[in-house]
Amino acid sequence: MDMVNIKINGMPLSVPQGSTILEAARYAGIKIPTLCYLKEINEIAACRICVVEVKGARSLVAACVYPVNEGMEVFTNTPKVQQSRKTTLELILSTHNKKCLSCVRNGSCELQSMCYEFGVDDVDRFEGETPHMEKDETTLHLVRDNDKCILCRRCVAACAQQHVGVIGTNARGFDTHIGCAFEQPLSAVSCVSCGQCIVNCPTGALSERDQVDEVLAALADENKHVIVQTAPAIRATLGECFGMPVGTNVKGKMVAALRRLGFDKVFDTDFGADLTIMEEAHEFIDRVQNGGVLPIITSCSPGWVKFCEHYFPDLLPNLSSCKSPAQMTGAILKTWYAEKNGINPEDIFVVSIMPCTAKKFEVQRDDEDAAGMPDVDVSLTTRELARMINRAGIDFVSLPDEDFDPALGVSTGAAAIFGATGGVMEAALRTAADTLEGKSLENVDYTEVRGTAGFKEATYHVGGMDVNVAVVSGLENANTLLEKVRSGEANYHFIEVMCCPGGCVNGGGQPIQPASVRNFTDLQGDRAKALYEEDKNLPLRKSHESPLMKMIYDEFLGEPGSHKAHEILHTTYVARKKY
Repeated sequence: MDMVNIKINGMPLSVPQGSTILEAARYAGIKIPTLCYLKEINEIAACRICVVEVKGARSLVAACVYPVNEGMEVFTNTPKVQQSRKTTLELILSTHNKKCLSCVRNGSCELQSMCYEFGVDDVDRFEGETPHMEKDETTLHLVRDNDKCILCRRCVAACAQQHVGVIGTNARGFDTHIGCAFEQPLSAVSCVSCGQCIVNCPTGALSERDQVDEVLAALADENKHVIVQTAPAIRATLGECFGMPVGTNVKGKMVAALRRLGFDKVFDTDFGADLTIMEEAHEFIDRVQNGGVLPIITSCSPGWVKFCEHYFPDLLPNLSSCKSPAQMTGAILKTWYAEKNGINPEDIFVVSIMPCTAKKFEVQRDDEDAAGMPDVDVSLTTRELARMINRAGIDFVSLPDEDFDPALGVSTGAAAIFGATGGVMEAALRTAADTLEGKSLENVDYTEVRGTAGFKEATYHVGGMDVNVAVVSGLENANTLLEKVRSGEANYHFIEVMCCPGGCVNGGGQPIQPASVRNFTDLQGDRAKALYEEDKNLPLRKSHESPLMKMIYDEFLGEPGSHKAHEILHTTYVARKKY
């Protein structure tokens, strides 16, 4: 690698050629603040917060895009730089809704943190007209408050990266704002509810539709049997909301906190993940052996399912008909569990804690009501759960570890890895391979489909045939692959698609990390490690080996793919217009 020699604040430094000043400063342990910059997503140098002085340059330059060159001398902390950043912040605040104490991002807002760092408290210096726009609350998953928008365009870039691109900058000058074409509400366009715009927003301009009060009302209702289930990825991320290191597995503390919130039962959605594998692996084998539609494509990610309905309706027959793990768990709770425990399904209130804002849309889809009512009543994000815990005065970090309730608490390592891209594929292969081979195979690690790369493929010789598989995460990658499937260029038997880049560990409902972390930390990889570590240490690593799976099929469902299983665990899709 070619290196160049530079100086930053008088300190000699050798950095890779092609580095930006921002990247070079990180090598020197110097943090240059940014607002609009997101590495490889939004590199537009629009906010001017990252400006620095370069010896010989006629003006301040944006460190996020300015490349280093041999002999360059950079100054990141001069009075001129400090004053420029402070003035920029004051200008941003001059049109900003400053009701910070009641804002959902209070304490985690990048603008708020930066104003504190630079001592910006004179908010009246540029006092004048303040624009006001009505909130867009038309969708089931998101609230847009443009009065808190700083026009960094990070949400626009994230939406474009997802190949959706339904938002952009409207109007000009002082009237510039973020919105949909022709000022349509978000509910009128082909938004897939992924929430990537939310986790990439530096302020409170975007937030999930908060449903905490609905859950608290159910908990206070003595006639309700309130059950909570948590997705595999939550245990690898919830700790971040309480200052714990990225990638800390907090499963035991999470269960303890949920009990203290008053839930009647605390169950693991990993149960539903194992159930999904039982049904999906059977569906794959049935299609292979009986001439069904191939490639079969996973259906666990509701954002991906909605994307397929909008953008690839001709490929809907390829989608597995399996409900997602959370919906399967809810369906079982309101059928088998209700029957075993003598509880009226109407009195059961199921809450799912998900890494995903699209789940808020999924729970209200048609054909997600096995007992004649919604399988899941409310889906909360990781962030909403953290707010519930804080509001209840629970000292999360000090909690002892507790176990899930046993009725639906037994699960396998195959289920744990569902939260990482490639995890669903690997879990399905473990069961499908054993079934096709007619024996228990020793190798359970399909490492070729692991990792955070946006596209992975592999071929496995199973049951006397070569099985071609592909794994994609992020909808831009999905679009590229599916265009090849549509044209006949790609030849696969099984495809896993995750809506969010990196999978559920990077979902739109996960803890929000500032750009300074997102740009220089492998969030996806560090979070996924916690799930693979759990998989490695569990005694059971194949879904079909779970005693709970054997019991539920023996007692209730019959066998994978049975008529009863289809009635309860499978769903349908609908072609939607692309706007």
